[in-house]
Amino acid sequence: MTAVQYFWRHPLAEQVREEGRIQKQQEMTLRVLEWRGIPVPDAVRERVMACADEDQLDVWAQRAVHATDAAELFADE
Repeated sequence: MTAVQYFWRHPLAEQVREEGRIQKQQEMTLRVLEWRGIPVPDAVRERVMACADEDQLDVWAQRAVHATDAAELFADE
């Protein structure tokens, strides 16, 4: 029982959880655009999926809600 509890506090387990959170943010940003009927070019998809910065992904997700074009995610950059 102790070994199982230790695993969840292990740095590797935390890394896996962090990677999962980032992947969900990446996917949600792209999904919002797609739900809104905005075409997502491969270059935009690749840039979003390559980003591992949660703060940047939050900014892009907020922009996806109001964007009229996928490239608007990267406005002011």
